[in-house]
Amino acid sequence: MNKREFIKSSTLLSSFTLFPSLIWSNKNNTRLRTAHIGIGTMGLEDLKSISSHNSVDVAALCDVDSNLLNNAKKLFPNAKTYSDYRVLLDEMNDSIDAVIVSTPDHTHAPASIMAMKKGKPVYCQKPLTHHVSEAREMNKIAKEKKLVTQMGIQVHSFYDYKLATLLIQSGIIGKVSSVIAWSPKNWGYDKSSPKGSDPVPDNLDWNLWLGTATKREYKKNIYHPGNWRKILDYGCGTLGDMGVHIFDTPYNALKLDVPLTVKNICREPNGFGFPENNIVTYEFPGTEYTTKTLKWIWHDGIGAPKNQLDLKLPNNEKIPDQGAMFIGEKGRLLLPHFQQLPKMIVDEKYQSIDSQILKIEKINNISPSSGDYQKESAKHYHQFVDACLGIDKCSAPFSYSSRLTETILLGVIAGRFPNETLHWDSKKAKFSEKKANKYLTSTYRDF
Repeated sequence: MNKREFIKSSTLLSSFTLFPSLIWSNKNNTRLRTAHIGIGTMGLEDLKSISSHNSVDVAALCDVDSNLLNNAKKLFPNAKTYSDYRVLLDEMNDSIDAVIVSTPDHTHAPASIMAMKKGKPVYCQKPLTHHVSEAREMNKIAKEKKLVTQMGIQVHSFYDYKLATLLIQSGIIGKVSSVIAWSPKNWGYDKSSPKGSDPVPDNLDWNLWLGTATKREYKKNIYHPGNWRKILDYGCGTLGDMGVHIFDTPYNALKLDVPLTVKNICREPNGFGFPENNIVTYEFPGTEYTTKTLKWIWHDGIGAPKNQLDLKLPNNEKIPDQGAMFIGEKGRLLLPHFQQLPKMIVDEKYQSIDSQILKIEKINNISPSSGDYQKESAKHYHQFVDACLGIDKCSAPFSYSSRLTETILLGVIAGRFPNETLHWDSKKAKFSEKKANKYLTSTYRDF
């Protein structure tokens, strides 16, 4: 998988109890029988990466697109195939040990929750859910049932991201007052909603693709297979796609919780697609690694980020295409996205941090990246498999990733109220601005 493919789609924070349910369903506990729901572009990568573990047997494949299903079946001819994940989970309940969910965002929670209620460990692609209420529910079920869970943020397990986390937590730039993160990717749709309908392709079950979402007529090249991220009902925009990856390391390193406030500078809502350009500002309560409060600013869309002093690099270098900048009391730390080492900047000059890196590597027993994306990415998937087999722990369980996803989704909701600051009450799981609360959840369609 190359960088472009990855962008289309990161082992430090982990306090999770290993689950008992696999022992019940797989008595010898030496192999893991997996069911894969959604096997499109990223789903196929998930399938290949999970199955590359030598203790995995792919037992079931599920997709609403028969072409995708047939392609995957060629790779795993012994796997049973389904178009409806509900049928799969009911019929294969005693024949599977773990479930991988790689569908469009709006089906993440419905499929994952059904699997978890049956006692199955779940690996779910990012963002974890489409709605805040779903993220909280998934975390609750995982905790109650003591299930192994992992969100698909592969670079969470990469060397450069672990290194950046440890550098920040070592105090290399002092307490952090703000973070700026950005991606010029555009998963927005500023045009008006499409009119009319097109014939549904023979290979696609449109009703099952819509799933719990509101009924809508099929339109060619708008939803399936590639543009659903742009649409309010199915995706979470650029923030929900790249924001999860790029937010992850600062969020983890600074031990952040959910924000106090959020504001999105963007165009007025059009009722159909996400804005093509967003500048989202969060304020977080302070932690041991930050000042009293932390400001976090996210830029996305073509031309992002806007020029600003805190992003100026030495020697007038161009900033990375995507990345994050930590601004601390003692300097700045630049973390490009992805597979590039962090760089420290003090008094507008790069500072060597080689000695600090060597010390951190030795203390934490981590080694530099191989530079091979496939090899590095497999670590995150294999960690999930090993956790299911009782020999490891997951680094991005739902106890962590649900909070990260909630943070992301609050910024997505703020796009419905351009230039307005929304105040979030984490204990009540509500905005002070009542008009925004209806976007925290949705009514599932009976399909």
